[in-house]
Amino acid sequence: MVDVQGTVADGFEPVRDAFAANFARRGERGAAVVVYRDGRKVVDLWGGARDADAERPGAAPWERGTAQVVRSATKGVAAAAPLLLHQRGLVDLDAPVGRYWPEFKENGKERVLVRHLLAHRAGLPVLDRPLTLAEAVDGVSGPRAVASQAPAWEPGTAHGYHAQTYSWLIGELVRRVTGRTIGGWVADEIAGPLGLDLWIGLPEAERGRVGRLAPVEAPAPPASQGLRVRPKKSVTDAYGDPDSLTRRAFGAIDPPPDENDPAYAAAELPASAGVATAEALARFYAALIGQVDGRPRLFAPATLTLARTEESAGPDRVLVVNTRFGLGHMLHGPACPLLSPGSFGHPGRGGSLAFADPESATAFGYVTNGMQRNVTADPRAQALVRAVATSLETRP
Repeated sequence: MVDVQGTVADGFEPVRDAFAANFARRGERGAAVVVYRDGRKVVDLWGGARDADAERPGAAPWERGTAQVVRSATKGVAAAAPLLLHQRGLVDLDAPVGRYWPEFKENGKERVLVRHLLAHRAGLPVLDRPLTLAEAVDGVSGPRAVASQAPAWEPGTAHGYHAQTYSWLIGELVRRVTGRTIGGWVADEIAGPLGLDLWIGLPEAERGRVGRLAPVEAPAPPASQGLRVRPKKSVTDAYGDPDSLTRRAFGAIDPPPDENDPAYAAAELPASAGVATAEALARFYAALIGQVDGRPRLFAPATLTLARTEESAGPDRVLVVNTRFGLGHMLHGPACPLLSPGSFGHPGRGGSLAFADPESATAFGYVTNGMQRNVTADPRAQALVRAVATSLETRP
């Protein structure tokens, strides 16, 4: 039995129950979940082992400040940068990317708009030649590769998840506009002012706080409470075909990086390598939609509308399921169930999830070190989301 630590406000006991059940029935190793409502923390729970591959008993415990690589949950943080730059009048979402990044116009990309990058409509999820890890993190090779890459489809006409190339597309756009790397910009403009333990480019001094990721098997039904465990054959085929957009998109860095390598966490890869605590992710989304500790909210009403207005919907050419995206954030839908149709945020492949629900003034952050075989809807995260919904139904 795992000793769940932390607190929940009155009425949010179902979240504690679901969190404990994740360890008992859903294969959890180590995790944390935090929920804010109306700018106030109402759930703060953690438990299990800090390292998913540690032997039990006697493994180092997950502590309140334990952080994890959160994979694509980083994309939701990264997407806030161009939106805030737009809010400040520095980026026109309907401008060609080449206005800010002239080299990007190669190979027929003159009409690719900033909003296409954010909404996975640029047609650039794959590279003709995958990058090595050294190239992926050097700050030069990635932007150069996507700038010279020909689109896989006519930009703006379809969408497909830019699993890895999102790092260099969004990161370089921010650098061209601000003169700062995206990790530096997020640290200065978001994480620092809000006191977030969240990094796109982990400082060496913080390395000791980060737990180790490891793959874990999801339990068989009915433990997952009816959520799909086995993917459709079309999805399985796409991941199995080395020539598919799916395999090539996730394989844009080859060989696949060791996510426990300090060099990977230190890299500024805003598509996949951010490091955060559950507290930081929940607080970040709480700050997008409302005041936290008296600070003005980050998103003005018009920017909030942009973040959760549908830009892409339907068949995803990479994920091979129907997905919904706003300008950088994934929206509520069958592929990624959140609290309500107005929710927006981003999952991390294998588990982590963070989002905001403006209608209920709720923000959610969940991080885990046990990576299960899912991309957008982890059974553990979904159990917690359902518990939050139940808790909200019983409160005024």
